[in-house]
Amino acid sequence: MHSVLPRLLPFASLLLVAGCANTPPSSVALNDDAACPLSLQPGQTLILSLPSNPATGYRWNLRDASAEQLESLGPEVFTSPENGMIGGDGVSTWRFEAADTGSGRLFLTYQRPWETDAEPTGLFDCRIEVQ
Repeated sequence: MHSVLPRLLPFASLLLVAGCANTPPSSVALNDDAACPLSLQPGQTLILSLPSNPATGYRWNLRDASAEQLESLGPEVFTSPENGMIGGDGVSTWRFEAADTGSGRLFLTYQRPWETDAEPTGLFDCRIEVQ
């Protein structure tokens, strides 16, 4: 009986490693919509980071974030480079958690809020599939 255990140990460790290989990452980072459509597992965090400069008046406006598939984890967070310049370029970041299974859309426009008739200068459009 004792001789069987040492022979099974390599197979048990192989199964453990194989099980870990199938585990999706806990978060997915996006900085453009080239990776879309995007498949997520329930519970995964989606981190969306887009270049931004609010000092120019332009803002990313969240037009559609399918609430059934993506639960917001907080408001937009703007960060600028470490050089400390006020009014410079930076990055706007949103965090979402994949919720219910199904298809949804994450759609943002980059424009000045008071220029409602003007075409946006930037778009982010991504189909999301939560499986």
